[in-house]
This record gives sequence, C-alpha cells and structure tokens, in this order.
Amino acid sequence: MFASRTSGSARMSKTHKISIAGVAAVGVSALAFSLVPGSASAETETQAVSTANVAWSTSVDTAKAAALQASIANQSSFLDAQAQAQAKAKATAAALKAKAEAQAAAKAKAAAAKAAAKKRAAVQAAANRAATRKAVYPNNLDGWIRESLDIMKKHNIPGTYEGIHRNIMRESSGNPRAINNWDINAQNGIPSKGLLQIIKPTFDTYHVAGTARDQYDPVANIVASCNYAADRYGSMDNVNSAY
Repeated sequence: MFASRTSGSARMSKTHKISIAGVAAVGVSALAFSLVPGSASAETETQAVSTANVAWSTSVDTAKAAALQASIANQSSFLDAQAQAQAKAKATAAALKAKAEAQAAAKAKAAAAKAAAKKRAAVQAAANRAATRKAVYPNNLDGWIRESLDIMKKHNIPGTYEGIHRNIMRESSGNPRAINNWDINAQNGIPSKGLLQIIKPTFDTYHVAGTARDQYDPVANIVASCNYAADRYGSMDNVNSAY
C-alpha cells in the first residue's frame, strides 16, 4: 500500500545518493585537512595570529608607557609648582618677619631717643631752675661757711668746713666785725679784719668775683682768705696758726 502512495520523483536515485555521499566526504576531508597540525596552512594561520597578538601587545604596552610617562611628567610638574609656591610663601613670610622686626627696632629706637631727649630736657630744666634759684643760707657762722664753700667749689678753691671753722674760731671767735689794732699790720695802718683776719692788700689781691668788696662781709672775707691760703699753703686746712 505504501509503494503505491510514493511517487517516483520522491525517491532518491542511486546517483543522488552517491553525489550526497561524495559531497559529505569532501567536506569532512576539507575540515580534517584544515585542522591537521603541522600542515603549511595551519602554521601560516598560527603565525599570523601570533604576529597579530604581538603587534596588539606592543601597541598596548606603548600606550601604557606613554600614559605612565605623561602621569610622571604631570606629577613632576605639580611637585615643582608646589615647591616653588612653598619657597615663595616662605620667602614672603621671611620678608614680612624682617620688615616687622625692622619696624619694631625702629620704633624702639625712636622711643629710646624720645625718652633720652625727655630726660635731657628734664635735667636741663632742673639745672636751669637751680641756676636761677639762689640758695638761701642762714645768717650765722654755719650759713656763712656753707655759702663760702659753694662759691669756692665753683672757683676750684680747696678747703673744708672743718678747716675753715677751726681757723675762724682761732682768729676771730666767729665775730665778723673783729679787728686787730695792736700787731705790726695795725702799726703799719693795715689792720687785720673780719672772720679770718685778713689785711686789705691781701683781701684785694685774692678777692673772688661775685662776693662783696667789704673785708667785714663774712662770705667775702672767708672766700678771699681761703683763696690766699690755697695759693700759699695749698689749702686753709693746712693752716694751724697765724698766716
């Protein structure tokens, strides 16, 4: 029944079967040939693949090296710029510090100069006041001796309070109006007068400017007598008897 339903065109002829088998065999052979190790075609393909891999690897390495080099260059530039900025900041800070120190030193110097000038002015003012203010001495033997000593000091005439007082007490007992009317000087018309019993010619010769021209004036008498004693004996302190 089946044979009757199958047409002749659907059946494979012997020739068709042989052709299909041949094509299949050829395909298998071609496939087997292309995969056979050691064959010339396979070696060529392997070499081509290897060469391509090497070229690709070299290209990748070159790119990586270039990128690494660029990164190093960028880092170096950054570090250089950072170092320059730090050096500049340090130099600026040092300059500012030096400027501040110089300003402080100048300010201190100006303050010191101002203080010194103020001190000199105060000293000068005190000296001026002292010069214009006349010292007040008591009108007694103590005051006369002290005033005489101040005048003697200005004129570099030596003598001490003790030396002057001692000789006054011996010569006149402290009486500024004392006079000797019996010694040789009195006989010659030039009696000794005053606290230290000085004669007129000696008084006139050793009189000190600024004191009275009167032998009886206690201060003028003391200063002139001490001036004479300094010239003859070195100081009134060295006089212990009539002189």
